[in-house]
Amino acid sequence: MALGGPVVEGATEPLAATVSRMIATRFTTERSVLLPLRAEYSEAMAKVLADPELYAFTGGEPPTAEALAERYRRQVAGPGRPGESWLNWVISVTQYDELVGYVQATVIGDEAEIAWVLGTAWQGHGYAKEAAVALVAWLQAHGAGRVVAHVHPEHLASAAVAAAAGLHRTDQLDDGEYLWVR
Repeated sequence: MALGGPVVEGATEPLAATVSRMIATRFTTERSVLLPLRAEYSEAMAKVLADPELYAFTGGEPPTAEALAERYRRQVAGPGRPGESWLNWVISVTQYDELVGYVQATVIGDEAEIAWVLGTAWQGHGYAKEAAVALVAWLQAHGAGRVVAHVHPEHLASAAVAAAAGLHRTDQLDDGEYLWVR
């Protein structure tokens, strides 16, 4: 495998360089299923994201279902820039068949920048770690050579998720957050 993904037979560039848009596909973990984002999830996700404490490190406030539906439509449509993909999944815990959060990745070339959010009622059970580990594996299987996350220095739970996903904290700060890389 070449840096940046597998090389297509007869091609001179890695797959990630030849594909204009990566598509999110459904995948599973031991306890959850990651479903490609759809606007129809906005009502359930508005409830998951309703706790103002979720925004302590990132800023902002809980979105309405209507605002989420519009955001989800934009995210599903993608950036409209060649070589850049927006990949978004909601996390559904299979035992309860309930949405509990999301993971996302912006992929440019062979680099993926990832993020995750889990509703406060579901935190502390390992769901974010499980989803982030699976997300990194999915991205690498689809040609990501480098994975990056931004974590607030005081957000210890997110730092633990990043570490579980195989990312390592750098000393580089970007907009007040440490860069974690793999």
